[in-house]
Amino acid sequence: MMKRTILCFLLILGLAIPAQAAPIRWVDFGVPYESLEYAMEKDIESFDQERHISWIDLLALAACRTGGRCALPSVKKAFQDLSGDKTPEELLGQTYKYYPYYHDAYQAVLGGLLGSYQIQVEGQWRPAYGLKAFSPIAAGYGYSHCDDFGVGRSFGFARKHLGHDLMGSLGTPVVAVEGGMVEAMGWNRYGGWRIGIRSFDSRRYYYYAHLQKDHPFADGLAVGDMVQAGDLIGFMGRTGYSDKENVNNIQTVHLHFGMQLIFDESQKECSSEIWIDVYPIVRLLHRHRSSLKKSADGWQRQYPYQDLDVEDFPG
Repeated sequence: MMKRTILCFLLILGLAIPAQAAPIRWVDFGVPYESLEYAMEKDIESFDQERHISWIDLLALAACRTGGRCALPSVKKAFQDLSGDKTPEELLGQTYKYYPYYHDAYQAVLGGLLGSYQIQVEGQWRPAYGLKAFSPIAAGYGYSHCDDFGVGRSFGFARKHLGHDLMGSLGTPVVAVEGGMVEAMGWNRYGGWRIGIRSFDSRRYYYYAHLQKDHPFADGLAVGDMVQAGDLIGFMGRTGYSDKENVNNIQTVHLHFGMQLIFDESQKECSSEIWIDVYPIVRLLHRHRSSLKKSADGWQRQYPYQDLDVEDFPG
């Protein structure tokens, strides 16, 4: 009798406490560049206003109404609606049930790109709020690119291209798009010399591949190091497609840049990894490029940088 009573109590308790939501297993990030740009500008414009409208909230609202397509008119309408007194739940009604998914997914994709930072100019730190992530290609270096996510690849086995290629010149400096910890570094038969950096919130894993033969990495960089957004991490090359290290088997000099989303650590290295199309993000980041200079002491940033949203940055 006692066991049955305890069992009934535990059953009632289990019904009363909502089950923890399962981690997101798939994200089809299809927000166009124009919508990203508009949402970002409205976020920045409203930052010092009484009602700050986050671009995550804005895009999540538009996504619920469009099934994730987020065409620019839908994002403009979402901004107009959020500028009023109604909450997303009031604005969406029954479709609000999709809002937590889109909000969490877009937070995972975009959460480290916009925020508070400061740069040092002529010895003075200048704080700002805005785009704090950087293009993976340093300022002053040309490149070309197109939306090539999902294109077929055949080396090793038939598969889809899960990144974005930026074509440039041999030795072009490659920088960290976002700050974080160097999680992987060395040779990979597909990516050649490559670096993997996990964002500070652990939601994004940035992958930089096909780095330069003989001198692929920034001097002194090692697994476990913390880097700031815009820090030099390596140099563009064409290594890879070989089990032998330090081999140029890629025909065209380019950087393979990818972003993997991680909602649960079981997603890190498995058959169902979540890689997204970063083409619109790379276009957005083109406006914010890290200025580097080379001297007898090596490469240095022209304008020292600090992410103000990350407390106690090591080193």
